[in-house]
Amino acid sequence: MGKILFITAPYHANVVEVAGRWVPLYYVYLAGAARQAGIKVEIYDAMTKKVGMKEIEEKIRKSRPDYIGVMSITCTSPDALEVVKLAKKINPSITTIMGGIHPTYMYDELFDRSDGTLDFVVRGEGENTLREFLASHKGSQSAESLKGINGLAFRHNGKTIVTAARPLMTPEELDRLPLAWDALEWSDYTYYILPGSTLGAVSTSRGCDKDCSFCSQRVFWEKKWRGRSPEGVIKDVEDQKKYGVNVILLTDDYPTLDRERWERLLDILIEKELGVYFLMETRAEDIIRDKDILWKYRKAGIIHIYIGTEATDQDTLEKMKKGITVDQAREALQLLDEADIITETSMILGMPDETPETIERTIEAAIAYNPDFCHFLAICPWPYADMYEELKPYIESYDYRRYNLIDPVVKPKNMTTKEVDEAIVECYRRFYMGKLQQLKDIDNPFRKGYLLAAMKRVMQNSFLVNKIGNLGDHMPEQVKKAIDEISLEADHFKGDITKCPVTRLKKLVGLRK
Repeated sequence: MGKILFITAPYHANVVEVAGRWVPLYYVYLAGAARQAGIKVEIYDAMTKKVGMKEIEEKIRKSRPDYIGVMSITCTSPDALEVVKLAKKINPSITTIMGGIHPTYMYDELFDRSDGTLDFVVRGEGENTLREFLASHKGSQSAESLKGINGLAFRHNGKTIVTAARPLMTPEELDRLPLAWDALEWSDYTYYILPGSTLGAVSTSRGCDKDCSFCSQRVFWEKKWRGRSPEGVIKDVEDQKKYGVNVILLTDDYPTLDRERWERLLDILIEKELGVYFLMETRAEDIIRDKDILWKYRKAGIIHIYIGTEATDQDTLEKMKKGITVDQAREALQLLDEADIITETSMILGMPDETPETIERTIEAAIAYNPDFCHFLAICPWPYADMYEELKPYIESYDYRRYNLIDPVVKPKNMTTKEVDEAIVECYRRFYMGKLQQLKDIDNPFRKGYLLAAMKRVMQNSFLVNKIGNLGDHMPEQVKKAIDEISLEADHFKGDITKCPVTRLKKLVGLRK
């Protein structure tokens, strides 16, 4: 029996990492597929462990795998390649495999940059491709036999061989996929905002049927959406509870597309009272559609929802093909706030026509929208997204490590990237200084404690610290005084939140239809 070691690239941008240590759910699926092929599996989450190449080398030497698997998005691709090169240096007979969005489209570039150390790329949805490959692979396997495995790319005699694309799985197939939950080191995963938590992950669907031109996901999933059964989702939740999980991120981009299916899932969660909090994202129009059942969202344990508003003027939204209106974005955030659900959104800055005046209008509108959290992101020219050709003439850097939504790499016609960078920092400063002043007026102890914990993380641990230092050092004295006056007496923020499941939240904030 062979062994595959999955490794996350040791890349850090200090954006999502500010809030928690997140489960690499794609490895849980891929490890399950590898086991179906009769292969032993290990997952080494170097990103979450915050280790470097030295520790990764030690792990590879100790594990002695036959295969190394590394997933990659654009910004992590340079570090993912370094892992591949390191594996070959340790043992040239190790078979190296990469997958994910960036390798799916940029395999030739990766083969060139790997100096011959990258053996295979799994393109697209990877579980079935990896299982078939591992079940049949032999070190001396011919190129002709490999051509029969859909979804692969590899080099042979100096030429790239790309096999036929693999069809996407049906919803029923997604429900049947085995997940290797036991391969995770569960002590690594927590949601910092809720001390004592163990953080899990569930994918209720795959894909999105919308047209957002800046998005990489819609391309990867072929602009198709497949919703899993509510019963299959519940099974994943219950399986993770065995490992002490009490907070779960719904990792999919669009869990709510099918209202009937989504409401059925909420009803089962309410019925079962699993004592789990949920974090998720969805689209503004679905929140408006569901305004009559938002009480079910909250009663089911959903406490935090991200909605990508992306822009505050209609022309920009239409250029991005976002498919919503400014009024819809504002209304959705307001509805969630009224439902006692934490709100999060983002604004994209740095498009070619950006000016200091348009950025000023964006920050003013973001403040007026009044979400609990707002991210100000630099437009990123994913080399496989629909918008790439439009952005290409303005790209100033091809260093993929900077393609992280916080470092501007697109130069607007009338601004420098340095000016965009400074504007992003100023947007964060103005937005969060205002939010901090609002904290003292919040009566709900859960909400107040949650927001304060999150804002402290933003001020002290995010990428902003690298750019301007501790954001708290820039606070007006009256804001510092207000923070000092905020009480953290809510006992569920002192230690293990397993003592404060959803039933406790009901008592704290009340539930109304």
